[in-house]
Amino acid sequence: MTITFRAVEARDVPRICGFARNQEEQFFFFPAATWPLTDDQLQGSIDKRSDSTVIELDGVVAGFANFYQWAEAGTCTIGNVIVDPEVRGKGIGAQLIEQMITIARTRHQAREVTLSCFNTNVAGLLLYPKLGFTPFAIEERQDPQGRRLALVHLRIAA
Repeated sequence: MTITFRAVEARDVPRICGFARNQEEQFFFFPAATWPLTDDQLQGSIDKRSDSTVIELDGVVAGFANFYQWAEAGTCTIGNVIVDPEVRGKGIGAQLIEQMITIARTRHQAREVTLSCFNTNVAGLLLYPKLGFTPFAIEERQDPQGRRLALVHLRIAA
């Protein structure tokens, strides 16, 4: 099993769009997008964000993430995190998040890295503290059906 990281390319976008198996998974990955996710929606997000990165498993794109906020010597905020459902539970997400922390440190000299996770995203809520993230705020949001959710904001020193 060979793991590599690289910048996202246009040819990766259709594959990444297919990682969300349902509307709830897409909402966790890209709350502002409409279901089903289109290549244009994802490319539009990529164009506005920084350091869009894929993780490859044996040469096949297995996950994606980027920064939706970034500041030199400040805070980088990770967003659009998603892993191919075929390889979930195998540590790919953890390696992707660790790579994004490394990018924040080396490219942006970030002091901290933050991310947010909805309370119904159990996999994320269990993963991020294992990587050293701690909650620092909770914000009320709504899912596409109008139900109340808690958006948990987490951070780690870079």
